[in-house]
Amino acid sequence: MKQSKWTIVSNTRIACRTYLMQLQGDTSAIRPGQFVEIEVPGCYLRRPISVCNIEGDILTIIYKVVGQGTAQMAQMPKGEELDILSGLGNGYDLTKAGQEVLLIGGGVGVPPLVFAAKRLREAGKSVRVVMGFNTADEVFAEKELMALGCRVDVCTMDGSYGTKGVVTDMISTPAPYYYACGPLPMLRAVTEQIGTNGQISMEERMGCGVGICVGCSIETKQGIKRVCVEGPVFDAEDLKI
Repeated sequence: MKQSKWTIVSNTRIACRTYLMQLQGDTSAIRPGQFVEIEVPGCYLRRPISVCNIEGDILTIIYKVVGQGTAQMAQMPKGEELDILSGLGNGYDLTKAGQEVLLIGGGVGVPPLVFAAKRLREAGKSVRVVMGFNTADEVFAEKELMALGCRVDVCTMDGSYGTKGVVTDMISTPAPYYYACGPLPMLRAVTEQIGTNGQISMEERMGCGVGICVGCSIETKQGIKRVCVEGPVFDAEDLKI
């Protein structure tokens, strides 16, 4: 974990209530699946945001406006400095993937999979990405993933973009090794349909982000684990979901 100042390079709206922010700073120790904790002036707790990409000294995050902190972030201008804890969480173990890999994302669970897809493609893996959103105006990252050479399938609940339905409607069995991130009902449906041969990034409310408050603890088959420290990524077979 590192605490340092980062400078906002850009902060733009890319979908409904969804923003992409690029920050310049020390990216040397950040891996796919990890997250950062951003100090928002006037807010008691930092905001945990997953890492979407690293390019040189530029960190990309994608966040959705859901409350006071993220609403304030959406108004932050280029050049503003932020106090950030980086390199948090365990990240994905990409060495477990075979030659063919499946990435499954729901809503704001998609961003960490973009970084994972980049590293997997650099390793010569064949990557398919299945993404689920509620409506067409919430869809993002499709072009970026296609530019990496991934096969990308998008579904929406109302059918306004891509295939109508949910991510499990688009996945046949048996499936290759997978990495998934999204809301709990989606993750539960994924494991029920295609099994536990993969890794899941859990979304939990985090207080401190460094394991002190234990507010993000979940029950696993190996006992109680803190999502911010022992996670956010877990082997699917170890989870009770």
